[in-house]
Amino acid sequence: MKILHLSDTHSCHRRLRNLPDADLVIHSGDFCMAGSEKEAIDFLNWFCDLPYRHKIFICGNHDDCLYGANIDGLDDNVHYLCNSGIEIEGLKFYGVPMFMGDCITDRQSRNYAGIPADTDILITHCPAYGILDFDDNINYGSEEILERLPTLHNLEAHLFGHIHARHGVRTIGNTIFSNGAIMNADYTNLNRYNLIEL
Repeated sequence: MKILHLSDTHSCHRRLRNLPDADLVIHSGDFCMAGSEKEAIDFLNWFCDLPYRHKIFICGNHDDCLYGANIDGLDDNVHYLCNSGIEIEGLKFYGVPMFMGDCITDRQSRNYAGIPADTDILITHCPAYGILDFDDNINYGSEEILERLPTLHNLEAHLFGHIHARHGVRTIGNTIFSNGAIMNADYTNLNRYNLIEL
């Protein structure tokens, strides 16, 4: 399976041109900049129109307008994962968003604890601590995600974003880690997309 991984497009999604062929496109959050409903609707219209067989997205910390939202009317091949999962072509995908309302309470810890042990592809907005998360002399990743990873025995890939300065792909053991942040660290240019083959 070939996966196109995008993240942190921050309302610049329409600037993305000539996206490659893939079986599936995944956006791991921060499609908005200001977090307005107008931005979210524009992204959803664009995302739903992409010519991919399957499409998955989660929310990031800039997408708070969708906190608690029930998103209706998506095409059958477009999947919004919010502490939920879906199986596609024998692979189990699970997505954990990063809403600020959860991060300032213990809900985010419970969300990470709820990741099923048989997850094949984990999608979060935040990286795991120490993996493509370093900027300003700080590791911004989640220690809770890092602690959860060894319990996911089928994990083939962890897709995330959030830390723009660490865009890239890294393989550790049998797992591919992809920071798909499209917007660069100072929000002036777009990074290249990540294309992952499983």
